[in-house]
Amino acid sequence: MENAGNEVVFKKETVAKLLARSFKEDKTKVSSDAVMLVAEMLKVFVEEATRRAVKQADSEDCDTVDIEHFEKILPQLVSFVYACA
Repeated sequence: MENAGNEVVFKKETVAKLLARSFKEDKTKVSSDAVMLVAEMLKVFVEEATRRAVKQADSEDCDTVDIEHFEKILPQLVSFVYACA
């Protein structure tokens, strides 16, 4: 994952490798459009996780976001992913 300014960007090669690892058949191919779509979905997921963790930290009057804040929002985030699927 790269960070261009404040924008989250995933390398196409990394996303393609992640997808390939989930395939049962080694011969399965994925189009570049599919890789770009999954990269965009990952971007949205990471941005949403960040927003929710920041909101959680703010609600606890914390100046920094740490792993505990992400752990607290994780159940919400998993529900968010399943609702979008």
